[in-house]
Amino acid sequence: MKAIIFDMDGLMIDTEGLYFETERIIAKKFNKEVKDETLWEMMGRKPIEAIGIFANHLEIDIPLEELLELRDKLFVQKLKEKLVPMPGIFDILDEFKNKMKLAIATGSPDKFLQIVLDKLDLKIYFEVLQPSDKIINGKPHPEMYLRTIDKLQVLPSDSVVLEDSSNGALAGVKAGCYTIAIPNKYTYKQDFSFVDYIAESLFDAKDHIKKIAKHG
Repeated sequence: MKAIIFDMDGLMIDTEGLYFETERIIAKKFNKEVKDETLWEMMGRKPIEAIGIFANHLEIDIPLEELLELRDKLFVQKLKEKLVPMPGIFDILDEFKNKMKLAIATGSPDKFLQIVLDKLDLKIYFEVLQPSDKIINGKPHPEMYLRTIDKLQVLPSDSVVLEDSSNGALAGVKAGCYTIAIPNKYTYKQDFSFVDYIAESLFDAKDHIKKIAKHG
């Protein structure tokens, strides 16, 4: 194994709850209620695709760009106030920093990625940063991971993908990477039957990667 590619939301940082809070606030503005199933379906996808699912399920008839702008404004506020790293993130980054190439492949736009990198001082760890801005097909399509692998100049079979959502994990598998799911309290009910390994935490994922790197 030569590279580890990290998803960001819900994997490196505890943002799924912030997204859910934001989307529930927006639903209320339109006198609607959003189901958990809708929020799960939105996870890991490109922002415009995610907000399209939201608008469709809630039958909100305004331009998607306008709805996305409203969500982004609220979310940035929450991100700056409540940004929390997931347990074990610094542990796994420090473990592999000089041993493997590290990258982030996130369904979030670059403006969110930069806030996270700056607030948690994470830039030093990563060789490649792949936000969703210029991605044509969002997760579960493998495009994001294939682009990241290309930039890292490694083979998919030499890459480990870490994901918390079923959509993201499916993208990793479709790209041909060794895919580890680390479900969180928002995603544990999703289907991860197709991944290579389901980890209980980032600590567990770190130990598993050490094991497969040693025997692989």
